[in-house]
Amino acid sequence: MRVIAGTARHLPLKTPEGMETRPTTDRTKETLFNMLQPYINGADFLDLFSGSGAIGIEALSRGARNAYFIEQKAEAQKCIVENLKFTKLVDRARLIKGDVFSELIRLKSEGRKFDFVFMDPPYDHAYEKKVLECLSDGYLLKEDTWIIVEASLTTDFSYVEALGYEIVKEKKYKTNRHIIFRPAVKE
Repeated sequence: MRVIAGTARHLPLKTPEGMETRPTTDRTKETLFNMLQPYINGADFLDLFSGSGAIGIEALSRGARNAYFIEQKAEAQKCIVENLKFTKLVDRARLIKGDVFSELIRLKSEGRKFDFVFMDPPYDHAYEKKVLECLSDGYLLKEDTWIIVEASLTTDFSYVEALGYEIVKEKKYKTNRHIIFRPAVKE
């Protein structure tokens, strides 16, 4: 796995050992960032369930102003720190060590707002819904925030409209997909 483009282009990234994390493949990451590229420069990026930090690091490499990484597992946290140092992007990054849901509440209390929220939670545990519920009050979102979910092909998102989101785009791959949400425009 490597950084695809930007200031850290082609640099290899470490990943945690074992099967608990599923690093996003280079091809999938490239497809995702081709969609995001026109909007990423100067953006505030939040990477939830960060794993190796590859998605947030890609955002930083491509011009995001800063990236916040929330990760609970110690081995993954270590990879994120090493990857940020190796890519020389540590000065625009903040690693938050803890449970995603508790840390989202804490970030709300700090008044943070993000242009992009990316999540790649463990599949088939309904964490996506729980995060979207947590974000639905709008405290962490700007008016035009993009929320990107990497999920299994079978993950149900039929509830998102009731939570106040609209699906902007969906891209399916062999084993998973990216769904891009935005807060629905209030009339």
